Amino acid sequence: MALASLLASSRIRTSGDTMQDRTHKLLFVGLLLIGGLALQARTALAATAWQDHASILAAARSFLTDYASNSHTGRTEVHLGRLDRRLRLKACPRALEGFLPPGGRSMGSTTVGVRCPGDPGWSIYVPAKIDVFGKVAVLRQPLARGAPVKAGDVELVERNLAALPHGYFAEPGPVVGMLARRTLAASTVLTPAMLQAPRLVRRGERVTLIAETGALKVRMTGEALSDGASGDLIRVRTSASRRVVDGRVVSQGVVKVTL
Repeated sequence: MALASLLASSRIRTSGDTMQDRTHKLLFVGLLLIGGLALQARTALAATAWQDHASILAAARSFLTDYASNSHTGRTEVHLGRLDRRLRLKACPRALEGFLPPGGRSMGSTTVGVRCPGDPGWSIYVPAKIDVFGKVAVLRQPLARGAPVKAGDVELVERNLAALPHGYFAEPGPVVGMLARRTLAASTVLTPAMLQAPRLVRRGERVTLIAETGALKVRMTGEALSDGASGDLIRVRTSASRRVVDGRVVSQGVVKVTL
């Protein structure tokens, strides 16, 4: 209506007008048309309802918080990335749904999906990070290379498990008696790669061989041809026949052979 009124008011008889006057009036009418169309476009755009970014992030956080809590027994924290401010999604008439896309993780860097069920039926993915906290074995004091870990050397301290990609020990028991592969500083979170089992058999040492076949068990002596920790497979030369056999270290100076 406003555009029509403007156009009506601009209609002036041009019989007595010069060519320049008519040109100016035509330009004026053209500008009115362009301005009116732009105004209508802006009005239509403003009338479209867009999904609030805060509601998308809230749905992502709610889903990921529940998922992390159900996946881990320890304390969890969820951190979400930002959405592009230029992102426009039509407002969803139903409650938004969160979901974990293929390849999503329950700890560390991951991605969480949010979708609008039904019409307009859009989906979006939000970068996220899940921190999971738990107690792990940590050194109370420095440990020299090759030194055994004693019970008093270790304590359990809460750490972010997502920041420990190389593993950890949730209990001190498994590390006690292990040897440090290198010098370790105090407060170090112990990982499997930092420790090694003590050698129960040394090369050249006399060992006891236990050979089993069915119900028959035979004991004999032999010479270890290599070092070995518990569970290691080593070669042993028997003292009586000088035969070389393979056996598995089971305890200090004892190797078990299966015939």
